[in-house]
Amino acid sequence: MLKFYDNLTVINLDVNGELRSVTVRPSDILLDVLREQLGLTGAKPGCKNGDCGTCTVLLDGMPVKSCLTLAIETIGHKILTIEGLGGMGSHTQIQEAFVEYNAFQCGYCTSGFLMVCHALINNKPEADEYEIEKWLESNICRCTSYQEIRSAVESVLKNQPKYV
Repeated sequence: MLKFYDNLTVINLDVNGELRSVTVRPSDILLDVLREQLGLTGAKPGCKNGDCGTCTVLLDGMPVKSCLTLAIETIGHKILTIEGLGGMGSHTQIQEAFVEYNAFQCGYCTSGFLMVCHALINNKPEADEYEIEKWLESNICRCTSYQEIRSAVESVLKNQPKYV
């Protein structure tokens, strides 16, 4: 339901499994709404033009750049941020793998990479080296932890139970 107040709109967003009301302008991006109104600061502002991936969140289980997504576009969709990974199936595995393989240095890009990796593991459990590479190229690590990130993802995928 939309309620308009002097160019502001009250909308309900499903964020991390919880329905949250926010007041937005039609031009407000999801990144700013998450950080400024909901206090969810795990998605980071980087380039703010969709190149770096530090702002990556999941929308209905798929990675999106929250700096390119209008908040009003997410009405009726499920938004998952890094803060919402608690209690999700593969979150501890991928987070533990990042630690085990030293898949971060400064950490600024880590939340975005974790979201992409979480989506990859859930959507492509049989991913091969090429698919892993394609998924990971949506994000940039300026500290060059790419091989470590790839190794962490491969370790989790290798240890996933296979269902027939």
